[in-house]
Amino acid sequence: MSKLEHPSRRLLIKGALAAGGFGLSAPYATRVLAQGAPLPPTPACREGDEPTEEQIEGPFFKPKSPERSDLVETGTRGRLFELEGQVLTRLCRPVPGALLDMWHADEKGDYDDKGFIYRGHVFADADGRYRFRTIVPAPYPGRTRHYHLKVQAPGRPILTTQLYFPGERLNIYDDFYTPEMEMRVDGIPAPSGRFDFILNML
Repeated sequence: MSKLEHPSRRLLIKGALAAGGFGLSAPYATRVLAQGAPLPPTPACREGDEPTEEQIEGPFFKPKSPERSDLVETGTRGRLFELEGQVLTRLCRPVPGALLDMWHADEKGDYDDKGFIYRGHVFADADGRYRFRTIVPAPYPGRTRHYHLKVQAPGRPILTTQLYFPGERLNIYDDFYTPEMEMRVDGIPAPSGRFDFILNML
């Protein structure tokens, strides 16, 4: 999907940022969410929607990550973060058993190229839902904070993409950032985010 296919949505997000922004330290300025309520979809799926945008894999992917939803390392000083959502088809049907492989930088902006620190994969449940517990990665030269993911329905092509945090100062300087790939983030009571992936299948 082109970065320019959703100009109206991009303008809405930029307008919200100008109105006060959304950071990890506060709830969205443009929504009121009861404490503990689930985050809304990103966006709500409508039949016939375009599939989730593909992005580059980058140089740090490693195959054969361990199957685990909790990526938090003992003794980390990183800020804890939980990411959840659904894997859906273009007809908004859940994709049970979808594989989600996640990897990202640590709290210093470094990737582990010797082992599998901050790397792991899960399989979506019967409703296409997934969840990871990890940390907020640090930015590094040329890149804003982001998560890498590969998402694949059983027997189907792999979607490789990246997720971004709203309100990050470095977003506009990152050549790969697009507002369409922002997570919905809530800072109350603890940092959590949601992103629903739409695969190119009916």
